[in-house]
Amino acid sequence: MHAGDVGKPEVLKTLGSIAPTYAIRGNIDKGTWADKLPDKDVLEFESKFFYIIHNIDDLDLDPAAAEFDAVIFGHSHQPLSYKKDGVLYFNPGSAGQRRFKLPVSIGKISVTRYCIESEIITLIG
Repeated sequence: MHAGDVGKPEVLKTLGSIAPTYAIRGNIDKGTWADKLPDKDVLEFESKFFYIIHNIDDLDLDPAAAEFDAVIFGHSHQPLSYKKDGVLYFNPGSAGQRRFKLPVSIGKISVTRYCIESEIITLIG
């Protein structure tokens, strides 16, 4: 899952060569290639439902009431993982060029029949 700010279509091509990739459009994603990306998306994996949105401030629903298991978001590039009302809120940070003074990081989500676990992996501190 890519929560936006892809930057260029080659990034999606490279990620797609590694694994199936689901991406949404971020505020820096411009042009005809980015127009094909949704603003937000829903992904079901192993009977768990993920709501993917770029900016968490644009969240237009109650994820717990809508029975989502996780909300994946980006925009701030600040790695973050917490649970609220039984829903995982997860921002993996940014694996691209360092932004501000934030770490360069990716996220890992493990899904089992009973739970979702998240991990932030710092590539450059």
